[in-house]
Amino acid sequence: MQQTLSKAALYRQNQTFGNSGGVSEQNRHRGFVPAFYEMQSHKTVISRFANGTAAPIHVFEGLPEEWVVERDQSDRVIAVKGSVIAGFLRDGQFYTREQAALAVDREAF
Repeated sequence: MQQTLSKAALYRQNQTFGNSGGVSEQNRHRGFVPAFYEMQSHKTVISRFANGTAAPIHVFEGLPEEWVVERDQSDRVIAVKGSVIAGFLRDGQFYTREQAALAVDREAF
């Protein structure tokens, strides 16, 4: 079975990075925008709601259809390909949660 990135996994990541620059709430003021990176295509997309509006947190609804692997009964995306990483975009560069946390920590001094 192929690994996926699920909503539950996003929740766990938020818990892990809760009080660091690895979550939107802690890094937004530094210019980080929630985004996803797909490792096979090397494509980065900003997190967006289904209507195309930029989302202030990581949501699956606006991701490319080819990344989606599971939807619920209401047709909402609940899992994407395992090659998708939740992170952040700043000044055209993608940061993993770890990289964003380190960048925010460095900039705090």
